[in-house]
Amino acid sequence: MTESDEATRPARRGDPIRVLIVDDHALIRRSLEMALAAEADIEVVGEASDGQEAVELADRLTPDVMLMDVRMPRRSGIEAAREIKASVPSTRIIMLTVSDEEEDLFEAIKAGATGYLLKNVQLDEVPEAVRGVHEGQSLINPAMAAKLITEFANMSRKEAERPPQLPVPRLTDREMEVLRLVAKGMNNREIAKQLFISENTVKNHVRNILDKLQLHSRMEAVVYAVRERMLEIT
Repeated sequence: MTESDEATRPARRGDPIRVLIVDDHALIRRSLEMALAAEADIEVVGEASDGQEAVELADRLTPDVMLMDVRMPRRSGIEAAREIKASVPSTRIIMLTVSDEEEDLFEAIKAGATGYLLKNVQLDEVPEAVRGVHEGQSLINPAMAAKLITEFANMSRKEAERPPQLPVPRLTDREMEVLRLVAKGMNNREIAKQLFISENTVKNHVRNILDKLQLHSRMEAVVYAVRERMLEIT
């Protein structure tokens, strides 16, 4: 393993989830910090007030999760997300938005974000959101997930003539079943109920899917599967 690989590995089980907060409004940064400070399994490792500072801090601190505003001075959250995912791929990014505008969400997911939180979210929901994305879940509701997958499917069709750059990893039939349900926006509990298996078994399947595809989040796996024509979205 290279020194770079070592720097971008996710935290070991039992370590606190290291969070970087990015927003150009100090009051919002403080509110998010207060929401997370009382959680024993979460540690706020830094704050940034714009996209440029976010890129620099992410590279230095390698956080597990970032809460980042979409619209900021110097560099937008989406531009910053794109650069951060290239330099620190293990970091999972939650975009903070004032509304769930489809265009912003499409661009955020394409840039590597795991999902979004509205800024009017109840503060007691923030720790659970951080834990969820750290475990590989995506913060996107089913209706928006469907719109996203359709958009990426349309993009995939436009690139239909492009041959895959590398052989596509083979998933088992069960893993493909799980991935199809993930693409519908289902969470682990809903998938377990649908397939009559335990929630832990679903988590294991998701972990295996991400390992095989060498990706970091469920949404990345769905986007990859659509692009490589492993999943057909009608």
